[in-house]
Amino acid sequence: PEKTEDRKLPEFVSTDLFSKKKITSSEIFQGSDYYILNIWASWCVPCREEHSQLMELSKNSLIKIIGLSYKDDPKKAKKFLNDLGNPFSDIIVDRNGTISIEFGGYGIPETFLINKDKKIIKTFIGNLSNESIRQINLIVK
Repeated sequence: PEKTEDRKLPEFVSTDLFSKKKITSSEIFQGSDYYILNIWASWCVPCREEHSQLMELSKNSLIKIIGLSYKDDPKKAKKFLNDLGNPFSDIIVDRNGTISIEFGGYGIPETFLINKDKKIIKTFIGNLSNESIRQINLIVK
């Protein structure tokens, strides 16, 4: 299921999965017209199932895809990406789930489409499907 919204992006500070550097939402959400924030974890079976959809979306140069590593072991998260590919331009760590809650996340996977005004315009709850990808590509032109 998905819902159309017009909600301001929450501001947050996190750490980057690979560099372990502190990173803020204003640093992440800049320089693109559209962003996708995908909440995922290596232990989440549906996340593994939808990963090929994210890899497909990553070919669209108009979208910057940000991964939110949810309550995951960093080593396992990195192995997941090494095994399946990395569609993300940034991966932020959400060890205790607070950033996810600020976004209004219900569970994982969950995907948020965000515009250049830093507004969440659409939320996809659960796996991204071919239909979700089609809808995203219709919005992002």
